[in-house]
Amino acid sequence: MTTPTGHAPRVVIADDQELVRTGFRLILTARDIKVVGEAADGAEAVRAVRRLRPDVVLMDIRMPNTDGLEAARQILTQVPDCRVIMLTTFDLDSYVYAALAAGASGFLLKDVTPAHLAAAVRLVDTGDALLAPSITRRLVERYASTTGRTAPGSAPLAVHRDLAVLTPREREVLTLMGKGLSNTELAQELTLSEATVKTHVARIFAKLALRDRAQAVVLAYETGLVAPGASAQSAELDC
Repeated sequence: MTTPTGHAPRVVIADDQELVRTGFRLILTARDIKVVGEAADGAEAVRAVRRLRPDVVLMDIRMPNTDGLEAARQILTQVPDCRVIMLTTFDLDSYVYAALAAGASGFLLKDVTPAHLAAAVRLVDTGDALLAPSITRRLVERYASTTGRTAPGSAPLAVHRDLAVLTPREREVLTLMGKGLSNTELAQELTLSEATVKTHVARIFAKLALRDRAQAVVLAYETGLVAPGASAQSAELDC
């Protein structure tokens, strides 16, 4: 089944385990998502993306030679329209945080269900972040410091850090996004319509060169708008 616009995402799978690649390929192709390429390490993944121009890359974090984090950085620099979903084990890895800061659209555990895998690919292909704001917040709190230092192996966010470009209302929206509020909750908190909230969110993304909500949460912490320990409520993205 394709997206509502009729577009079927094109995917590259990068994982050093052939069994994982095969399993994901079978799952996705059975759901009308085209797997256009596979890679066994990060360097292969970068070459495949440059050649095939997929919509989404499923990228394992830990691979030989070039790891998934460096590969994601290169891909998002060279092919900015591509979306990257990081694959990890059951433990939250500090490199997942670094990947979010570099522009990845979220992460999946390798034991993801077939339905969730397909839904995740379709979600990021539409431009949304995969992570719920509250999950992103917990991840950021674990690895980000209030001084703006990122996790080991990470790079600074490639975004405009001067929040002076935001209006007072946009700063307020970004702060609440950083605390994990969804659009519905933002509308309730600020007594605005959801359409108005979405307009504010879109303007924030444009002014700060943000890819999605996951990066917005990271930025809110790294710029000190939100401090570790700030409460979050949302469990799902609705932007």
